[in-house]
Amino acid sequence: MEIVLNKILSEIQHQEDKLSAKMMQTANEAYQMTLFLKEMLFTIKMKVLKTGFKDEQQEINFFKNIKPQILGKLIYYNKVFRIETTCPVNTGRIHQSHFEGQLKILKSEYKESICSEDFYRYYRSGRTDRDHNYFMLGKINYHDGLKSGVFEIDLSFSTYYDNKVAHIIANELLYTFLLTKINPEKNPDTILMNGDASKEISWTNSQNALIELIYALYASNSIAYGKIGIRKLALIFQILFRTPLNDIHHSFHRMKTRAGSRTAFLDQLKISLEEYMDRDL
Repeated sequence: MEIVLNKILSEIQHQEDKLSAKMMQTANEAYQMTLFLKEMLFTIKMKVLKTGFKDEQQEINFFKNIKPQILGKLIYYNKVFRIETTCPVNTGRIHQSHFEGQLKILKSEYKESICSEDFYRYYRSGRTDRDHNYFMLGKINYHDGLKSGVFEIDLSFSTYYDNKVAHIIANELLYTFLLTKINPEKNPDTILMNGDASKEISWTNSQNALIELIYALYASNSIAYGKIGIRKLALIFQILFRTPLNDIHHSFHRMKTRAGSRTAFLDQLKISLEEYMDRDL
Protein backbone atom coordinates (compact mmCIF):
# COMPACT_ATOMS: atom_id res chain seq x y z
CA MET A 1 0.00 0.00 0.00
CA GLU A 2 2.71 2.52 0.98
CA ILE A 3 4.67 1.87 -2.21
CA VAL A 4 1.57 2.48 -4.33
CA LEU A 5 0.67 5.68 -2.47
CA ASN A 6 4.20 7.07 -2.71
CA LYS A 7 4.23 6.30 -6.42
CA ILE A 8 0.95 8.15 -6.94
CA LEU A 9 2.18 11.16 -4.96
CA SER A 10 5.32 11.22 -7.11
CA GLU A 11 3.18 11.07 -10.25
CA ILE A 12 1.14 14.03 -9.03
CA GLN A 13 4.27 16.07 -8.33
CA HIS A 14 5.67 15.13 -11.74
CA GLN A 15 2.45 16.19 -13.47
CA GLU A 16 2.46 19.55 -11.68
CA ASP A 17 6.11 20.15 -12.59
CA LYS A 18 5.48 19.15 -16.21
CA LEU A 19 2.55 21.52 -16.62
CA SER A 20 4.50 24.35 -14.95
CA ALA A 21 7.50 23.73 -17.23
CA LYS A 22 5.25 24.07 -20.29
CA MET A 23 4.30 27.57 -19.10
CA MET A 24 0.62 26.74 -19.62
CA GLN A 25 -1.96 29.39 -18.83
CA THR A 26 -3.26 29.06 -15.30
CA ALA A 27 -6.83 28.14 -16.27
CA ASN A 28 -5.66 25.39 -18.62
CA GLU A 29 -3.16 24.05 -16.10
CA ALA A 30 -5.84 24.05 -13.38
CA TYR A 31 -8.25 22.19 -15.66
CA GLN A 32 -5.67 19.55 -16.59
CA MET A 33 -4.69 19.05 -12.94
CA THR A 34 -8.35 18.76 -11.89
CA LEU A 35 -8.91 15.91 -14.34
CA PHE A 36 -5.61 14.26 -13.39
CA LEU A 37 -6.19 14.44 -9.62
CA LYS A 38 -9.76 13.21 -9.98
CA GLU A 39 -8.42 10.09 -11.70
CA MET A 40 -5.65 9.63 -9.11
CA LEU A 41 -8.13 9.90 -6.24
CA PHE A 42 -10.38 7.30 -7.86
CA THR A 43 -7.38 4.96 -8.35
CA ILE A 44 -6.43 5.28 -4.68
CA LYS A 45 -10.02 4.73 -3.57
CA MET A 46 -10.21 1.46 -5.50
CA LYS A 47 -6.91 0.36 -3.97
CA VAL A 48 -8.02 1.17 -0.43
CA LEU A 49 -11.41 -0.52 -0.81
CA LYS A 50 -9.73 -3.62 -2.21
CA THR A 51 -6.78 -4.07 0.16
CA GLY A 52 -7.59 -2.02 3.25
CA PHE A 53 -4.85 -1.04 5.71
CA LYS A 54 -2.25 -3.21 7.40
CA ASP A 55 -2.68 -1.49 10.79
CA GLU A 56 -4.24 1.50 12.54
CA GLN A 57 -1.20 3.73 12.07
CA GLN A 58 -1.27 3.29 8.31
CA GLU A 59 -4.98 4.11 8.26
CA ILE A 60 -4.48 7.24 10.36
CA ASN A 61 -1.56 8.39 8.21
CA PHE A 62 -3.61 7.89 5.05
CA PHE A 63 -6.63 9.90 6.19
CA LYS A 64 -4.57 12.57 7.98
CA ASN A 65 -1.76 13.10 5.47
CA ILE A 66 -2.10 11.23 2.17
CA LYS A 67 -5.71 11.59 1.03
CA PRO A 68 -6.07 15.25 2.17
CA GLN A 69 -3.06 16.21 0.05
CA ILE A 70 -4.67 14.81 -3.08
CA LEU A 71 -8.22 15.93 -2.33
CA GLY A 72 -6.98 19.33 -1.15
CA LYS A 73 -5.15 19.92 -4.42
CA LEU A 74 -8.18 18.72 -6.37
CA ILE A 75 -10.39 21.25 -4.56
CA TYR A 76 -7.75 23.95 -5.05
CA TYR A 77 -7.23 23.45 -8.78
CA ASN A 78 -10.96 23.29 -9.38
CA LYS A 79 -11.42 26.60 -7.55
CA VAL A 80 -8.55 28.18 -9.48
CA PHE A 81 -10.16 27.09 -12.75
CA ARG A 82 -13.51 28.60 -11.72
CA ILE A 83 -11.89 31.85 -10.56
CA GLU A 84 -9.77 32.23 -13.68
CA THR A 85 -12.57 31.46 -16.12
CA THR A 86 -14.99 33.91 -14.48
CA CYS A 87 -12.55 36.82 -14.57
CA PRO A 88 -14.10 39.40 -16.96
CA VAL A 89 -10.81 40.84 -18.30
CA ASN A 90 -7.13 39.89 -18.49
CA THR A 91 -5.55 43.05 -17.07
CA GLY A 92 -6.38 46.33 -15.39
CA ARG A 93 -8.32 47.43 -12.36
CA ILE A 94 -11.29 45.14 -12.98
CA HIS A 95 -8.92 42.18 -13.23
CA GLN A 96 -7.34 43.07 -9.90
CA SER A 97 -10.71 43.73 -8.26
CA HIS A 98 -11.86 40.27 -9.28
CA PHE A 99 -9.04 38.58 -7.38
CA GLU A 100 -9.29 40.98 -4.45
CA GLY A 101 -12.97 40.05 -4.19
CA GLN A 102 -12.11 36.35 -4.19
CA LEU A 103 -9.58 36.96 -1.42
CA LYS A 104 -12.23 38.70 0.70
CA ILE A 105 -14.59 35.76 0.18
CA LEU A 106 -11.87 33.32 1.23
CA LYS A 107 -11.06 35.29 4.38
CA SER A 108 -14.75 35.55 5.27
CA GLU A 109 -15.26 31.80 4.88
CA TYR A 110 -12.21 31.17 7.03
CA LYS A 111 -13.46 33.38 9.86
CA GLU A 112 -17.02 32.04 9.75
CA SER A 113 -16.53 28.29 9.37
CA ILE A 114 -12.93 27.21 9.90
CA CYS A 115 -10.79 29.04 12.46
CA SER A 116 -13.43 28.87 15.21
CA GLU A 117 -13.67 25.07 15.13
CA ASP A 118 -11.98 22.93 17.77
CA PHE A 119 -10.74 20.57 15.09
CA TYR A 120 -8.94 23.38 13.26
CA ARG A 121 -7.01 24.27 16.40
CA TYR A 122 -6.30 20.58 16.99
CA TYR A 123 -4.90 20.10 13.49
CA ARG A 124 -2.89 23.33 13.42
CA SER A 125 -1.30 22.65 16.79
CA GLY A 126 0.09 19.34 15.54
CA ARG A 127 -1.68 17.27 18.17
CA THR A 128 -2.05 13.51 17.75
CA ASP A 129 -3.93 12.45 20.90
CA ARG A 130 -7.31 12.27 19.11
CA ASP A 131 -6.11 10.92 15.78
CA HIS A 132 -7.84 7.60 16.46
CA ASN A 133 -11.16 9.44 16.64
CA TYR A 134 -10.60 11.81 13.74
CA PHE A 135 -8.78 9.69 11.18
CA MET A 136 -10.13 6.17 11.36
CA LEU A 137 -13.19 4.87 9.52
CA GLY A 138 -16.40 4.40 11.48
CA LYS A 139 -15.45 6.72 14.34
CA ILE A 140 -17.77 9.63 13.52
CA ASN A 141 -19.42 11.00 16.65
CA TYR A 142 -22.73 12.60 15.68
CA HIS A 143 -23.08 14.03 19.19
CA ASP A 144 -20.49 16.62 18.12
CA GLY A 145 -23.18 18.35 16.09
CA LEU A 146 -21.47 17.87 12.75
CA LYS A 147 -22.50 19.81 9.65
CA SER A 148 -24.90 18.11 7.27
CA GLY A 149 -22.08 17.53 4.79
CA VAL A 150 -21.25 14.41 6.79
CA PHE A 151 -24.27 12.70 5.21
CA GLU A 152 -23.00 13.38 1.69
CA ILE A 153 -19.57 11.76 1.96
CA ASP A 154 -18.65 8.16 1.18
CA LEU A 155 -18.13 6.67 4.64
CA SER A 156 -16.23 3.72 3.18
CA PHE A 157 -13.51 6.14 2.03
CA SER A 158 -13.77 9.08 4.42
CA THR A 159 -13.61 9.80 8.12
CA TYR A 160 -15.28 13.21 7.58
CA TYR A 161 -12.28 14.98 9.13
CA ASP A 162 -9.97 14.09 6.26
CA ASN A 163 -12.29 16.28 4.15
CA LYS A 164 -11.78 19.10 6.62
CA VAL A 165 -8.00 18.78 6.36
CA ALA A 166 -8.31 18.79 2.57
CA HIS A 167 -10.22 22.08 2.68
CA ILE A 168 -7.61 23.59 5.03
CA ILE A 169 -4.89 22.64 2.54
CA ALA A 170 -6.93 23.90 -0.42
CA ASN A 171 -7.67 27.23 1.25
CA GLU A 172 -4.02 27.80 2.12
CA LEU A 173 -2.99 27.10 -1.48
CA LEU A 174 -5.77 29.35 -2.76
CA TYR A 175 -4.74 32.13 -0.40
CA THR A 176 -1.19 32.09 -1.78
CA PHE A 177 -2.46 31.89 -5.36
CA LEU A 178 -4.68 34.95 -4.91
CA LEU A 179 -1.85 36.93 -3.33
CA THR A 180 0.35 36.23 -6.34
CA LYS A 181 -2.43 37.47 -8.66
CA ILE A 182 -2.98 40.73 -6.81
CA ASN A 183 -0.63 43.68 -7.27
CA PRO A 184 1.73 43.38 -4.26
CA GLU A 185 2.12 47.18 -3.90
CA LYS A 186 -1.60 47.56 -3.20
CA ASN A 187 -2.06 44.46 -1.06
CA PRO A 188 -1.18 44.96 2.63
CA ASP A 189 -1.03 41.19 3.18
CA THR A 190 1.99 40.72 0.91
CA ILE A 191 5.63 41.66 1.14
CA LEU A 192 6.11 44.88 -0.78
CA MET A 193 8.29 44.53 -3.84
CA ASN A 194 8.45 45.92 -7.34
CA GLY A 195 5.79 43.96 -9.21
CA ASP A 196 6.86 45.24 -12.64
CA ALA A 197 10.46 44.17 -12.07
CA SER A 198 9.46 40.63 -11.17
CA LYS A 199 7.11 39.98 -14.11
CA GLU A 200 9.86 38.55 -16.28
CA ILE A 201 11.30 36.32 -13.52
CA SER A 202 10.17 32.71 -13.44
CA TRP A 203 11.27 29.60 -11.60
CA THR A 204 12.20 26.97 -14.20
CA ASN A 205 13.13 24.07 -11.92
CA SER A 206 10.71 21.84 -10.01
CA GLN A 207 8.53 22.97 -7.13
CA ASN A 208 10.35 20.54 -4.84
CA ALA A 209 13.63 22.19 -5.73
CA LEU A 210 12.30 25.62 -4.76
CA ILE A 211 10.87 24.29 -1.49
CA GLU A 212 14.22 22.65 -0.71
CA LEU A 213 15.98 25.97 -1.29
CA ILE A 214 13.48 27.88 0.85
CA TYR A 215 13.88 25.47 3.78
CA ALA A 216 17.68 25.59 3.46
CA LEU A 217 17.64 29.39 3.72
CA TYR A 218 15.19 29.19 6.61
CA ALA A 219 17.17 26.56 8.53
CA SER A 220 20.46 28.46 8.11
CA ASN A 221 18.98 31.77 9.33
CA SER A 222 20.28 33.35 6.12
CA ILE A 223 17.41 35.81 5.72
CA ALA A 224 16.55 38.43 8.36
CA TYR A 225 18.74 36.54 10.85
CA GLY A 226 16.15 33.76 10.96
CA LYS A 227 13.44 36.03 12.33
CA ILE A 228 11.12 35.48 9.37
CA GLY A 229 8.74 32.50 9.47
CA ILE A 230 8.83 29.72 6.90
CA ARG A 231 5.38 30.55 5.54
CA LYS A 232 6.23 34.21 5.04
CA LEU A 233 9.57 33.28 3.48
CA ALA A 234 7.84 30.91 1.08
CA LEU A 235 5.36 33.65 0.19
CA ILE A 236 8.21 35.99 -0.77
CA PHE A 237 9.56 33.45 -3.24
CA GLN A 238 6.10 32.72 -4.62
CA ILE A 239 5.49 36.41 -5.24
CA LEU A 240 8.98 36.90 -6.69
CA PHE A 241 8.58 34.05 -9.16
CA ARG A 242 4.80 34.46 -9.52
CA THR A 243 4.23 30.78 -8.95
CA PRO A 244 2.06 29.21 -6.21
CA LEU A 245 3.65 26.34 -4.33
CA ASN A 246 1.77 23.36 -2.97
CA ASP A 247 1.62 22.54 0.73
CA ILE A 248 5.27 23.15 1.63
CA HIS A 249 5.01 21.39 5.00
CA HIS A 250 3.93 18.08 3.46
CA SER A 251 6.49 18.46 0.68
CA PHE A 252 9.21 18.96 3.29
CA HIS A 253 8.01 15.91 5.21
CA ARG A 254 8.35 13.81 2.05
CA MET A 255 11.85 15.18 1.51
CA LYS A 256 12.90 13.98 4.96
CA THR A 257 11.86 10.42 4.19
CA ARG A 258 12.64 10.11 0.48
CA ALA A 259 15.11 7.55 -0.81
CA GLY A 260 18.59 8.66 -1.85
CA SER A 261 19.79 12.16 -1.07
CA ARG A 262 17.38 14.24 0.97
CA THR A 263 18.99 17.41 -0.43
CA ALA A 264 19.13 16.49 -4.13
CA PHE A 265 18.70 20.05 -5.40
CA LEU A 266 21.28 21.55 -3.04
CA ASP A 267 23.71 18.78 -3.98
CA GLN A 268 23.23 19.62 -7.65
CA LEU A 269 23.68 23.35 -6.93
CA LYS A 270 27.09 22.63 -5.39
CA ILE A 271 28.12 20.52 -8.38
CA SER A 272 26.93 23.14 -10.88
CA LEU A 273 28.76 25.95 -9.08
CA GLU A 274 32.01 23.99 -8.88
CA GLU A 275 31.78 23.12 -12.59
CA TYR A 276 31.17 26.79 -13.36
CA MET A 277 34.22 27.77 -11.28
CA ASP A 278 36.39 25.21 -13.06
CA ARG A 279 35.54 26.76 -16.43
CA ASP A 280 37.38 29.94 -15.44
CA LEU A 281 40.57 28.16 -14.43
